[in-house]
Amino acid sequence: MPIQIKLNDALEQEEVLSLYTANRWSAAEKPLQLMAALQNSHTLVTARAGNRLVGLGNAISDGHLVVYYPHLLVHPDYQRLGVGKMMMQAMQARYSSFHQQMLTADGQALDFYRALGFERAGKTEPMWIYAGTDH
Repeated sequence: MPIQIKLNDALEQEEVLSLYTANRWSAAEKPLQLMAALQNSHTLVTARAGNRLVGLGNAISDGHLVVYYPHLLVHPDYQRLGVGKMMMQAMQARYSSFHQQMLTADGQALDFYRALGFERAGKTEPMWIYAGTDH
């Protein structure tokens, strides 16, 4: 079944939680906050196989200079099929004229994002206060 990529697609809480749970992301433990965060994103990107949500990403932005990509996840059954790449390409096309496109990546995601043109920003160090358990 072909994968359809859409920007600012409508989301149902049940399908979002299923995707986050399948990926073992701790945000699934806070469904109300997760849905509010996604709905208040500057841009959402979804990947669907038929009606099934198989991927999701979002962007937070000032709308002019800087965009941050906090979430990009693909259902484990659909990983390594180019779904994440298609979603990121849609987001990068939307923000191609921006001064900064930023994200935080770890583990296996590093090579994925490097292949899309992301690189370490000079001598910067990633820093955060994080309440999750999945990193």
